[in-house]
Amino acid sequence: MAAGYRSFRASLPWLLLTLQLGFTSLCWVFFSPGDAPRATISYPAFQDVNHMVMFGFGFFLMFLRRFGFSSTGFNLLIIAVGVQGSVLIEDLLLSVLQKQSEDGLRRIAKATMGMTAVVISTGAVLGKTNPLQLILMVVVEIIVFHMSRWMNNIFLQIPQNISLMHVHLFGAYFGLAVSSRFSEPPARAEKNTSTPKSDLLSMLGTLFLWVFWPSFNSMLAVKNESRAISNTYFALAVSAVTAFLLSVLTTKDGKFRMAHVHSAVLAGGVTLGYTAHVVEAPWIAMILGLLASGIAILGSYCVQRCLNPALKIHDTSGVHFTFGLPALLGALAQVIFLVIKHWADLPSLENVVLIHSGAFCLTISVALVTGLITGFILNLRLFKTIPVSKYFEDQFYWEVSF
Repeated sequence: MAAGYRSFRASLPWLLLTLQLGFTSLCWVFFSPGDAPRATISYPAFQDVNHMVMFGFGFFLMFLRRFGFSSTGFNLLIIAVGVQGSVLIEDLLLSVLQKQSEDGLRRIAKATMGMTAVVISTGAVLGKTNPLQLILMVVVEIIVFHMSRWMNNIFLQIPQNISLMHVHLFGAYFGLAVSSRFSEPPARAEKNTSTPKSDLLSMLGTLFLWVFWPSFNSMLAVKNESRAISNTYFALAVSAVTAFLLSVLTTKDGKFRMAHVHSAVLAGGVTLGYTAHVVEAPWIAMILGLLASGIAILGSYCVQRCLNPALKIHDTSGVHFTFGLPALLGALAQVIFLVIKHWADLPSLENVVLIHSGAFCLTISVALVTGLITGFILNLRLFKTIPVSKYFEDQFYWEVSF
């Protein structure tokens, strides 16, 4: 190991071993060998979402010039740990609430979808956290996210398939809150940049996400699954076209900018997460896709130049304008659709709007508060905080040769 690089041998392996032994023991306690319920999700649908989380986000985060090993490797590690923990937490909550257990494939599929929140949060602190901190963040976030979901399910009566779509909103704002507790890198740090090769690999991840996003939005749809797929696809298509259009219009030399395409082509899929199964006409989904892509690109200028410097937040992957702002647009769109649906019944209208608005506010509030607390804990000396000079550096963790 190069001089000046600290070893995690005395801490990380034992944390992983403890977690894995704990997961195995709890799995033995909660998973009975009796007859499992009939599968309610097809394996191809689960496979699409699994590919999306593994390949899509794994490559999506590979844009940093000297952090490729860590981006893909740590993504695999946190998903392998997080899915196990997420399944067990879900089963524990079902047991406490005395609800019927679900089939194994559905449990794993929901856990994989829930891990999207963690992966998005990881993008905000990418390159600034070590694997020990990432594992601790995963454990805390999946617990808090499930608690937030069940609060929405039990107290606000939000359907489970809708509450799970809060992953983008929760992940973005939890990650931003954690990132606010870390020191900012130098404004023009060479390692905090990309290369043509890393941008190309990151764009490959974007393509994986783009292709599989309709499965993500439709897998848990109670009804109208085909409508959710088609609406998501149309929104993604318009997002892609708008991203190229606005990229040319907003650059000084009139050329395409990969960062714009990278962040904005997925915005339509994020926005349609709440409403893909209820939008009745494709043209409505297309308008939402256009607005989402515009918010992602134009929001990136406002967030990076005004908001982040004022709040002293460094968002490595731009999760705020890639996932956070489009998710807020989707939340607003859902409230508007509910207003249109219940317009004739004013008492019901007021109740429905307050409930769903409250669910979004609850999700963001829990994400911000717990994210700040988690960021404070991760910066304790016990967890070997990385010095700013070693940010975005694979050599801190991997055997590499440059």
